[in-house]
Amino acid sequence: MTDEKSFTIAGHRIAAPRPAPGLYPVATPIGNLRDITLRALDILAGADLVLCEDTRHTARLFDAYGITTPRTALHEHNERARIEPILAQIAGGKAVALVSDAGTPLLSDPGFPLVRAAREAGIEVFPVPGPSALLAALTGAGLPTDAFAFFGFLPPKTGQRSNALRPLAGRAETLVFYESPRRLGAALADMAATFGPERAAVVALELTKRFERFEAGPLAELAERFSGDVKGEAVILVAGSDGSAAETGGDWEAALDSAMQAMPLRAAVDMVAAGFGLKRKLVYDAALKRKTGA
Repeated sequence: MTDEKSFTIAGHRIAAPRPAPGLYPVATPIGNLRDITLRALDILAGADLVLCEDTRHTARLFDAYGITTPRTALHEHNERARIEPILAQIAGGKAVALVSDAGTPLLSDPGFPLVRAAREAGIEVFPVPGPSALLAALTGAGLPTDAFAFFGFLPPKTGQRSNALRPLAGRAETLVFYESPRRLGAALADMAATFGPERAAVVALELTKRFERFEAGPLAELAERFSGDVKGEAVILVAGSDGSAAETGGDWEAALDSAMQAMPLRAAVDMVAAGFGLKRKLVYDAALKRKTGA
């Protein structure tokens, strides 16, 4: 029996050198376990402790590569209470790794308070880059990548979500959001109402997994396409504004005209009323006049 730390690749046992004391935020696969980097395996196998968003989820990765490093949970509910004990371990000479359930830690995942506290305490932080749903979606979507803005997860309720989207309507860079599958259709509908039904967008689903796919189209069309049940976490990418009135949220009637061309009347009314913060009756009456030609 040996105390040497190691990991396994294709049946071959590889020694993992012990990292220098410090905090190591480590990017882990977002779906395909083969996307792990060699440096990430070195750190995860060689560290004294790995902080996990969910230890059971990380166990799949550890089992795949024969890693036996002790794990403990660090998530949004316990992070602040655990910061001081963790920093004390690092100050005492420990190498501690930090992982989220998938992708790069801190991007809509726990870890920011710990990293900030480590920096403030003069403790070394060594990021270990790798997989990221944000970057994977950007590189595969076909939207401009020279300038983009990432906004993580939007609020779950329509009113709050629309309020969060409204200030973004006139921004020229590609906008990137994470979204839960159960809220995907509603989020796209709110975006269509706020940014304009014809604004180009892409939905990336099941990234790096067997059923990975990219769905492109106008926001209103995508909202209709994803109005039912959806599986898998999603990344929504929205093209930047071209400065038109409908896209900047300044003309709800123009948005209604476009929405009625792309979806049923009631859906168009609900989308525009929610997106512009208008009374539904006002929008519904306007839609009826358009439909009847009155």
